Amino acid sequence: MNLRTTARIVGTLFLAAMVGSLVGGVAFVEPYLSAPNALAAVAENETQVIVGVLLELINGRAVLGIGVFMFPILRQRDEHIALGYIGLRIVESVFCCVIVLSPLSLIALSQAYVQASAADAAYYQAAGALSIAGRESVAELLIPVFFGLGSLLFYRSLYQFKLLPRFISVWGFVGAALILALNVLLAFGVEV
Repeated sequence: MNLRTTARIVGTLFLAAMVGSLVGGVAFVEPYLSAPNALAAVAENETQVIVGVLLELINGRAVLGIGVFMFPILRQRDEHIALGYIGLRIVESVFCCVIVLSPLSLIALSQAYVQASAADAAYYQAAGALSIAGRESVAELLIPVFFGLGSLLFYRSLYQFKLLPRFISVWGFVGAALILALNVLLAFGVEV
């Protein structure tokens, strides 16, 4: 496969990842998980949550695909960088797929919650809150950290190997460094 074809595929995968993440997570899943009564919201909007989960899975697969298609290009120049990059993308992809477990578990919980007595409803709400907290931990810390690390390596490689105009590589590197710094600071409780 030539460099131009690979570049088009990687560009398409970047767009698919962006759409999958923003549309799936932000538009179709998060509004229901952040509702005052998340279980009731998920029960009422099960189809939207499932569509969001599928889009988030597309994001996870696209992230992996970016690493796979960039590997041969980076390996030609430096095998250690290529292995590091694909490794970071694999970890990021796994975390992107792990976050769909929460909405899927909430679908089952919400069905039981709707049929539960008032006394049992509190147990379902506690389980739902725990599931949402687990998703938030992965989505707000682990994914951005591995995304940031992978992006630093990616833009460093683009700069070093002159695969893009240098100003684009520098711009991407600075953006990745800021994303990584922001998320590490937030993990330690520093408000930015």
